Amino acid sequence: MDDQKTNKLRRFPAYGWFGILLITVFWILNWLLIGLRTHWGFFPLWLGYCLTIDGLVFLRKGTSMIKRNVFIYSLLFIISIPVWWLFEFFNGITQNWFYIGSEFFSGIEYFLLASLSFSTVLPAVLGAAEFAGTFNWIKNLKQGPRIGNDRKTLGVLFLIGAVMLFLLIIFPAIFYPLLWISIYLIVDSINAAAGNNSLLVYTKNGDWGVIVSLFTGCMICAFFWEMWNFYSYPKWVYRLPYVHVLEFFEMPLPGYIGYLPFSLELFAFYNFITGFFRNTDLRNFVQI
Repeated sequence: MDDQKTNKLRRFPAYGWFGILLITVFWILNWLLIGLRTHWGFFPLWLGYCLTIDGLVFLRKGTSMIKRNVFIYSLLFIISIPVWWLFEFFNGITQNWFYIGSEFFSGIEYFLLASLSFSTVLPAVLGAAEFAGTFNWIKNLKQGPRIGNDRKTLGVLFLIGAVMLFLLIIFPAIFYPLLWISIYLIVDSINAAAGNNSLLVYTKNGDWGVIVSLFTGCMICAFFWEMWNFYSYPKWVYRLPYVHVLEFFEMPLPGYIGYLPFSLELFAFYNFITGFFRNTDLRNFVQI
């Protein structure tokens, strides 16, 4: 009875309504204005998304990242910047996506504006994953395959990831899809070996709920990333050898598969970076 009363009293938070306002305003501006506009419209649009999804999480389960600790939540935006720049570095090798309109900015302008946009990736995906984890169909998943975190398993996973990354660097035109799983295998193996939070803590018991939540949350983000990008300027476009067919917005349909392991990489990077700190509130902040 107490839980039912709590659910009735729970309200969508004010910052969630502000997020909806940001989405409404900057979605309209981004699609209707002519010329350069997305370089200043991307961040407030996705900030609105982050605030809205966090408000939905609170509405569904009575807690959320912002409600738990707004300062730590803000750190996710900072952590997100170097994480995505790492993927930009590897894209310099694979050349799978390009930014139309980037030529209008100086080097420092591009770096600062891009970094601001990149800052929304981690809070958007982790927030959407926490939202996905509130649904019963994920909560009630049956046990899946057990993948442990013993030394032998970690060694094998790390080696597989390293070989994948090597192949990607040497033959990028062929093995570019391995970018979206190789880094996860390497980083999460390190996490487990170092005692950081790791997805292998769950899979060793056959619990795949967190992974499915990450998959689902990232696909929600993928839809909005690609949809809002379609009429943006500047915008990104893709070049995916062998699979560039059936475009859904700018992304070829087979390319959406990469968003699934990408969500695992983001979670692994979050745990890797926070693993350097002893603060348990920081290390256990994300509750999917």
